[in-house]
Amino acid sequence: MSDASAAVVAAATFVWLGMVLAISFLEAPLKFRAPGVSVPVGLGIGRIVFRALNTVEAALAVVVVAALAASGPPTPVVVPAAAAVLLLVLQLAAVRPVLNRRSDRVLAGETLPRSRAHLVYVALEVAKVAALIVLGVSAFAA
Repeated sequence: MSDASAAVVAAATFVWLGMVLAISFLEAPLKFRAPGVSVPVGLGIGRIVFRALNTVEAALAVVVVAALAASGPPTPVVVPAAAAVLLLVLQLAAVRPVLNRRSDRVLAGETLPRSRAHLVYVALEVAKVAALIVLGVSAFAA
């Protein structure tokens, strides 16, 4: 793996990691504690913020994959990269649609119990954070 590819992978990975940590683990839970933020308002904000986050995540994933494809990366870099991308795809293709349908119902005025899909999304997010940490460190070592 070339030094330039490793640097691009590391930089994109740590930007991606920082965004996930800041939004998923700081902004998302804190917004519901702010005075005057109701569940519908918080959900509306969350949908916009997570749509933007996921768009940037997808772009960063493309950058990582392209940089890896440009040079023969070692297995210790490929495995966490593949894991992070797969986890993002699972979130976007399998869990987000369920959460969007649920938030549509809440925004329409329904009162619903807590969502298991939300817990699945959080579990995938934790796993993605771990994969991104391993990927970033591995890219530096490559």
